[in-house]
Amino acid sequence: MGNYSIVLIILAIMISLSALAERIKLPYPVLLVLGGIAIGFFPWLPNISLDPEIIFLIFLPPLLFEAAFNISFGEFKTNINTIGTLAISLVFLTTVGIAVAAHYMIPGMTWPLSFVLGAILSATDSVAATSITKGLNLQHKTITILEGESLVNDASALVAYRFAVAAVTGVTFVLWKASIQFVGLMAGGLLVGYVMAKILTFVLDRVKQNNLVIISFMLLQPFITYVVAEDLHVSGVIAVVTLGLIMARVKNKEVPVSLRQQSKSIWEIIIFLLNGLIFILIGLQLPFVVKSIHSNYVLLQYVGYAFIITITALLLRMARVFLQKINLQRAFKKGRKKVTEDALLDFKNSLIISWSGMRGIVSLAIAIGLPITLSDGTPFPERSAIIFISVIVVLFTLIGQGLTLPWLVKRLKIK
Repeated sequence: MGNYSIVLIILAIMISLSALAERIKLPYPVLLVLGGIAIGFFPWLPNISLDPEIIFLIFLPPLLFEAAFNISFGEFKTNINTIGTLAISLVFLTTVGIAVAAHYMIPGMTWPLSFVLGAILSATDSVAATSITKGLNLQHKTITILEGESLVNDASALVAYRFAVAAVTGVTFVLWKASIQFVGLMAGGLLVGYVMAKILTFVLDRVKQNNLVIISFMLLQPFITYVVAEDLHVSGVIAVVTLGLIMARVKNKEVPVSLRQQSKSIWEIIIFLLNGLIFILIGLQLPFVVKSIHSNYVLLQYVGYAFIITITALLLRMARVFLQKINLQRAFKKGRKKVTEDALLDFKNSLIISWSGMRGIVSLAIAIGLPITLSDGTPFPERSAIIFISVIVVLFTLIGQGLTLPWLVKRLKIK
């Protein structure tokens, strides 16, 4: 069977499962992941390998841009303190926490390898968070925080991952140099996103009468922005997010209402297909990763390690979210102008935010993108173990937290 036929079959299954998920009131990412796992065990299916560069180029730009474009800029600005805390400090805290657990729990996991695993699983996934929380009638502030966090934290995780892999390959890690590079990547991404937004605004202002051209430029610009940023060795994620946030502010001036509705319909179809493919691909990877582990006993051990790492990440997230809740309340009582009453977190929303930290396609792509060999030609140590544990943690968070989150929202009686 040709590759095109396989892609068409997977797309048809994805659309059918999405429709079924709506009928049985199940979060569609969960059903798609389970469907992908089942499909992956079919004997006629060839090995579907994921190219991380293709994943980042094809999936990230449109998904990030669409989420940033539709986010409430006012809510984003109000909750920037919480978003920044979760997207930056929590990412590095989770990296360290998982690294410590992995080092002392998994045989053969040196400190550099442990930090590689921690960096892979440090960031939540924007697609998973928005897809599973959609339709749960959460407060707008909660949705903005979750979307804002997952828009930015991919950049933090990718930086942590690069330094961890460099440590494995023998490059000396220097904290102050790493900090400067991190700031440079973020600042460079902001600058590229700002410049590309100005270019897009300039173009849209001159083709106002041609709806087809406007929509085409809006679809193309996220990809161009990402590629330009990565070629300049700055954060493509931050560049695309910046582009989306700026265009969200100017869309009312530059884009007529009728055209916005037309563009929205096109984006909804694209995002639906991309989201569905992502979750199917996540499920498809498990059977092929399992084949790289030759012992059933070792497989069970790794599943146990993945479960403990999942719990570790969840507890760290809960601790950081509730600490942020306390810090915001203290700052508000002291009368700090940057913290308004609208930025405060209550217990229910803090718990929802804590429980919504699902991992997804970015963690999976980073894991599969691990180098096969080191610079001297020797195999990358514990590569199969790291990939397998990463896939299982992604599945635990998507299925476990994805299935229980609607129940938790119902129990908390969120209004």
